[in-house]
Amino acid sequence: MQATILKLIHVHRGLVIDSEWKCTQRSFVSAHFLASQKVKMGPGGNTAAGVAVKRQIKESKSQSPKKPKLAKEPWQEVAAGEAKVDGKASTSTEVNAGRVRLLKQATASAAEGAPVVYWMSRDQRSCDNWALLYAAERARQQGSPLCVVFNLVDSFLNAQARHFGFMLRGLRIVDQKLSSMGIPFFLLQGKAEETISEFVEKTGASILVMDFSPLRIGRVWREAVCKRVPPYVSVFEVDAHNVVPVWVASDKQEYGARTIRGKIHRHLPEFLVDYPPLLPPAHAWTLEKSDSIDWESLISEVTKKGAEVPEVKWCEPGEDAAMELLLGEKKGFLRTRIRNYADDRNDPAKPGGLSGLSPYLHYGQLSAQRCALEGRKVRRSYTKDIDAFLEELVIRRELADNFCYYQLHYDSLQGAYEWARNTLLAHASDKREHIYSKDELEKGKTHDELWNAAQLEMVHLGKMHGFMRMYWAKKILEWTRGPEEALTISIYLNDKYELDGRDPNGYVGCMWSICGIHDQVGWQERPVFGKIRYMNYNGCKRKFNVDGYIQYVKRALFELKKAAKNPSEIPPSKTPAKKDAL
Repeated sequence: MQATILKLIHVHRGLVIDSEWKCTQRSFVSAHFLASQKVKMGPGGNTAAGVAVKRQIKESKSQSPKKPKLAKEPWQEVAAGEAKVDGKASTSTEVNAGRVRLLKQATASAAEGAPVVYWMSRDQRSCDNWALLYAAERARQQGSPLCVVFNLVDSFLNAQARHFGFMLRGLRIVDQKLSSMGIPFFLLQGKAEETISEFVEKTGASILVMDFSPLRIGRVWREAVCKRVPPYVSVFEVDAHNVVPVWVASDKQEYGARTIRGKIHRHLPEFLVDYPPLLPPAHAWTLEKSDSIDWESLISEVTKKGAEVPEVKWCEPGEDAAMELLLGEKKGFLRTRIRNYADDRNDPAKPGGLSGLSPYLHYGQLSAQRCALEGRKVRRSYTKDIDAFLEELVIRRELADNFCYYQLHYDSLQGAYEWARNTLLAHASDKREHIYSKDELEKGKTHDELWNAAQLEMVHLGKMHGFMRMYWAKKILEWTRGPEEALTISIYLNDKYELDGRDPNGYVGCMWSICGIHDQVGWQERPVFGKIRYMNYNGCKRKFNVDGYIQYVKRALFELKKAAKNPSEIPPSKTPAKKDAL
């Protein structure tokens, strides 16, 4: 443990800030990482912004253009391609500077016309990708060739065949689309700090562009690469995932949707703009050619390692399938199902009421900004439904990124509010009516048929309705030996089986259910839960057709079993459950 002083260069809404930061190095993440997030860990793991960095950010904001006033209709459409900043329309095709951060400034000169490399990771698409557009923009400016690289790791946060298969099939389409535009796609395998830095050095690249992700593992990878690239390389990070970049939306951990909503709304006129086209490179790639990738062999090899959780058939991977689900004539969400979204989205017995876009958004095969832009076009006809959709798509998703970005302990009890941590620990030793092991929970062998249905839907179909996910996680708290164990098991199951697992939304969902993150305070104190919101079976019965949902899951599993022709894969459903008391 040693104190380290680091000089960081941040780009805050287009203004370069030099800041010095003193922090304590931790075993699992370096001082640079803590410093780059402008976070110090206080008592109990809560975050507090560093005084020096807060002061410099405040000074930078005072020099930045004034924020646009919050519109009465934040989701109203403006003319296509127009961004309004300070009330003036801009038709620039360049990427907004506030979306880009300089992580490492080159300290030496690269060769003239040195290539630009885009390291694709979180945003796996060729279309509507601000990071790719920024890399292409820089390549045009300096007369350089452009390439895209993706680094495949063998193990990633409990990912299984279900996840690797979906991702790789989507990347195969990215490879095809980029190749058609003359942009080579390189697939690397190994540790990112080795493969990416070696590739950059071998090609003599002058600029490396990275995707943004708030999760710890991605930060560690990006930091390690920054340390190892040659001195003539400048490294940039682009938030191509959020409509409003996470560092622009807020400079602190927000308490809930009500505290971040207005901040995001204020920036929509500036950031919720249409994408410029991705132009073919002006200079062809003449360096080492990318090898032709045998995608089928690679997918077969990688998915063998996680065969315990097989791929799902209901969701076709890739950016084309994503756009079809969003806008298709027959089943497109915004064409055929949006009209009932506001009323049906919280009803697990009506699975068609959801958009179904979550896996595509998680893997970056679809841009949330594209969804918002297309949704805005039909808002006049379906105002209530579009507003509800955009609340979930933009406000709630970006609130989750905000939490994981500013709260280092986003997946542990240490990341909970102090009041929540205290009340949970005070009731940790309370007597439980039922105690289940991780294995029993994983196999859906509890007394509660509703919970079992939700668990088995997740295990075999890779999805669970959002309302059921809240009930599911809260019951894990009720049926395990304490909040730490409950949180560990819920995250383990979510990441292992959900097609969109290992996502800020998943971590925040578990933290909301078990630790009260982003929830209101003041619930009646009760055993086990303390002052955390309580949910039970009878409450679910009052909100939706519980029996209808259970039957829906049973039918889905029966069809899956029939298709697989292997009945042993699907465990038998339980007999009617004993219901929770009020």
